[in-house]
Amino acid sequence: MAEKLTMTALETLFTAARTYNGWQDRPVSDEQIRAIYDLVKMGPTSANCGPARFSFIRSEAGKARLKPALSSGNLEKTMTAPVTAIVAWDPLFYNRLPELFPFADARAWFTSSPELAVETAFRNSSLQAAYLIAACRASGLDTGPMSGFDRDAVDAAFFAESGWKSNLLINIGYGDPESVYPRLPRLDFVTACTLA
Repeated sequence: MAEKLTMTALETLFTAARTYNGWQDRPVSDEQIRAIYDLVKMGPTSANCGPARFSFIRSEAGKARLKPALSSGNLEKTMTAPVTAIVAWDPLFYNRLPELFPFADARAWFTSSPELAVETAFRNSSLQAAYLIAACRASGLDTGPMSGFDRDAVDAAFFAESGWKSNLLINIGYGDPESVYPRLPRLDFVTACTLA
């Protein structure tokens, strides 16, 4: 049974966590990236399909390939981030289902419905992106998720061979506290929720 998290842990993950737009000059190691993925992969997805694929861009050459696809507002903060994760989804994710979900012929659910396959892959890769943000925060790193980029350009630059489709970008590193905007309002329960 799960234990309730401490207030400090909840602050780390949610209430005190922020989106960063600038970064300290501190590296993020490959070991940190691997440990974060080991947390992300444990998050639930429908039928354990795990369609997200992650490309962690950290080299100058990788950043140069990414740069032309970025919107002007995302350029500087991405070029200076220690790591930028391209969260993508594999259109053929269902080919792994015999291994990941051996209880039924789940592959047939998606090969018989291309629309369901795309919807499932996009929805669940978005969910896995949220797990990535939480795993980074839980591991002492900060994030800056973004959707301001040319998806076709990213796919051509990074996924031409694999056929993966980009979903969103997440800058990862040690955030510069000066780069955080004032906290914006959130919708209250009555506005955003119903009880049935």
